Amino acid sequence: MKFKELVEELYNYAPIELSQKFIDRGDYDNSGIIIDTEKDIKSVLFCLDLTNKSVENALQNNCETIVTHHPAIYRPIKSLSVGSPLLKTANCGLGVVSTHLNLDAAKYGIDYCLAKGLGGKIVKITDDFGGGKGYGRISEINCKFKEFIENYKTTFGSDKVFAYGDLSGEVRKVASFCGAGLGDEEVEIAINERADTVVSADIPHHILLRCVENGLKVMACTHYATENYGMKIYSDKMREKLKNVKIYFFDDDRFI
Repeated sequence: MKFKELVEELYNYAPIELSQKFIDRGDYDNSGIIIDTEKDIKSVLFCLDLTNKSVENALQNNCETIVTHHPAIYRPIKSLSVGSPLLKTANCGLGVVSTHLNLDAAKYGIDYCLAKGLGGKIVKITDDFGGGKGYGRISEINCKFKEFIENYKTTFGSDKVFAYGDLSGEVRKVASFCGAGLGDEEVEIAINERADTVVSADIPHHILLRCVENGLKVMACTHYATENYGMKIYSDKMREKLKNVKIYFFDDDRFI
């Protein structure tokens, strides 16, 4: 398989146009091809971040390309130092593709997988791009807050979570936002949707305070865990699609 053919398949699942929708309204992203390669693609490593460990894993598995979620180059860079995973990747001739906001908002992308993994029935996309695409999900569920948290730990394989609220309280409607997606606007959405619980990561104190003051239960997860789960599902879908390409996935145990 040629590199550009691989990229096309990645975009079929997570259209790059979704990233552009965010950019057009003032958000920032750098999804797409980060490092091109002319190598024939026989093996691909999927991972959340381009790190020295993920690059080493790709080389050990004789991969020709790495697909990351977080852009391997996010902001413009002025220099590369010895030991930089990006420099090492380029020197080895590996291709790098990053599927960030486009994968977040894809129909069965990162944000969708977070909501489904939490165990509820998705009833609304809060930032709806149409066709099942968008960011932020409202889900209906019926369980105790403690049970909700334990299900998350089991499903997402992480016990790194902060919980705010009565553990014996009822969870009926959940507002979830993958990554660091909970801001003032999202809190307002959760309140207007009459959610009783919100789930996200990297939650600033003032946002947490506003949630608690408005009677919302909060499950604050790690950024890695809220997105790695969906990235792994993405790699599984590509494994089903790309029959002649070996697909590997790298879990970084430092952040799970």
